[in-house]
Amino acid sequence: MTAPLRDIVPPDDAEAQAAFDDLIASDSRIEPRDWMPAAYRKTLIRQISQHAHSEIIGMQPEGNWISRAPSLKRKAILMAKVQDEAGHGLYLYSAAQTLGITRDEMTEQLIAGRARYSSIFNYPTPSWADMGAIGWLVDGAAICNQVPLCRASYGPYGRAMVRICKEESFHQRQGFEILLTLMQGTPAQREMAQDAVNRWYWPSLMMFGPPDDASPNSAQSTAWKIKRFSNDELRQRFIGMLVPQAEVLGVTLPDPELRWIEEEQRWHTSEIDWTEFHEVLAGRGPMNAVRLQNRRDAHENGAWVREAAAEYARKQAARVREVA
Repeated sequence: MTAPLRDIVPPDDAEAQAAFDDLIASDSRIEPRDWMPAAYRKTLIRQISQHAHSEIIGMQPEGNWISRAPSLKRKAILMAKVQDEAGHGLYLYSAAQTLGITRDEMTEQLIAGRARYSSIFNYPTPSWADMGAIGWLVDGAAICNQVPLCRASYGPYGRAMVRICKEESFHQRQGFEILLTLMQGTPAQREMAQDAVNRWYWPSLMMFGPPDDASPNSAQSTAWKIKRFSNDELRQRFIGMLVPQAEVLGVTLPDPELRWIEEEQRWHTSEIDWTEFHEVLAGRGPMNAVRLQNRRDAHENGAWVREAAAEYARKQAARVREVA
């Protein structure tokens, strides 16, 4: 675990560092006006902005199916879910802004390809069953990962996560229900559902990040109580949640080695293909270029909206000054 920062800060910051350490040790919240180490602030900006980018990019795989959903009810539900994800991005960008970075800076980092987002959103969605698999697996993994973040040591982040997690729970149920309906349908529908589960299962396990011994930021984030559990602990929890649900659905989890080891109290799995994870994370996944270009195009096409809003705000402020 990384040594306490008080060992390396200048003497005049020692008192502030001690106060920060005491807040962390007592499980209290750090707020925007509180002093915090530069490394803590940098870590939060990286994590929260990446989380926000993931929500915004994550709208694309499902937004692709809104016009093709099989019924008006399904269209309305999917549209509401995509709208939720836009809201999640807004909460998270707002939380990151309290750390001194602007929305424009974060957007520029994303569209320039300098910022990362979750690798899971760089996979294609060729069938309607993918909407079920994303809801059940991807949003299910998000819930496992994000519920502990409601207790994150940085106040604005933890509070934003409360509402996000409540909405993610509905998204997970929606995905489960889509798969359940398909698994109760025709042989072709059941095959489509199983195929989607096969394709999304392993990427969803990768969402928790690399193994603990290969995760460079995990130990320090845990020490600062930004994270509460390690990557491998969260992955184990997720698998434990999936196994009984897969039985209810009637789908098979695509891991022939998956089994519970009683004496070790953990799930044994096949080796995850971390080469694929790093390739996708590095921008060489099946849909990286498309998803990022779509975000660039949307940003450029929305320039007139931002300019109009800024001009409206300027005129309103001018009127207020005239009245005053």
